[in-house]
Order: sequence, then C-alpha cells, then structure tokens
Amino acid sequence: MLPHREPLQISAWSHERRWSIRGTEPFQSLSLIDGRTDDLAEVARAARAWHDSEALNDIRQAAPFVHLTGRFEVPDLDSARLVESEWQSMRVEASGLDYVWQKTYQALIEAAHAEPALRALYPFTSHWALRFSTSTRPRLTVVGPCLTAGSDGMYGVGTGFITSDLGQFATAHEAVAVAVHHMPSRPGPVTLGG
Repeated sequence: MLPHREPLQISAWSHERRWSIRGTEPFQSLSLIDGRTDDLAEVARAARAWHDSEALNDIRQAAPFVHLTGRFEVPDLDSARLVESEWQSMRVEASGLDYVWQKTYQALIEAAHAEPALRALYPFTSHWALRFSTSTRPRLTVVGPCLTAGSDGMYGVGTGFITSDLGQFATAHEAVAVAVHHMPSRPGPVTLGG
C-alpha cells in the first residue's frame, strides 16, 4: 500500500445491513474518499482498489458508491499543494450541501477562493465559519478575520470566532474585501503544521 495512505477504514452499521468506508492520508488524517453502501461486494472492490494504490478516480470507477471529497493526494507534503487540496475539498463540499443557507455559504467559499491573498492561505472551517492559517493541519496557525455566512443571506466578518465586529455585508465579495483589508501584510508562505 502507498505510504501516503492510511489503511481503509470500514465500519459495519449495527441497525441495518450497511457499511461505511473512509480513506485518509496520514499527515493530516483528512478524508480523501468516503461512502456508504448496502453492497458488501462494492466495499470489497473499494478496499482492493485502495490497497492496490489505484488513483482516487479509479477507486470511484471500481466502486460507484465511493464519494471523492475533493482532496487529492500530496505524497511529498508540499504545503502549497496541501493548501490547494484543502481549497478544492472545501469547494466540493460547499457545492454539495443541502442546507437552506447553502448558496450563501457556497458564495462565501467561492469569493474567498477567488481572492489571491486568501487563496494562498490554508482554509479551514468550524461551525460554518471560514478561517485561515499560515500552517496546515494538524497544528493550525490562525491568521486574520473570521468570515461567516448567515442563514439570513448576510455575511459577517469578525476579529474573533463567529463575531461580526468588523461588519455585516450583503455580498460575499464585500465581506471578503474587508477580510483581506484586515489581514496582516505578507503573512508568509504556508508551512507544514506537524
């Protein structure tokens, strides 16, 4: 098996005939693939493909229940590629949400990603708040304001976690512009947080 893959996690559900899988990378312990199925043969195909080091897209081809999280493998732990992978995952997740404020949250993620100063930082979320770091997981170094997307369609920017002390805005682009304005100048390249 590839050294930049953890063994595939397979869980059996206790209340119905169903299995879950989760394939992670070892440095940040983040999912590259996951999925649920009631077909044990599909689980076996996914496990074989994961173990045989097949590409993530090929694992999805072998077992269609597999969900690609958007993250991609970064075997050399290049911090710039880890940033790119996390942004891609965040964009995939935001585009697939079924919540009422999905469009608001997705617009925030896309507006932040479109801004080069933010796109160069490692993004992470907690409680639907978008934050930035100058280091990757597992040890984040938080920098700059916190951005939020409200269920009321408004966007908040704050100096602390889920505050709006820097303002509430009608568009994601306005909120992102304020966040960029309050970022420290030249926060430096992102480093590994391990």
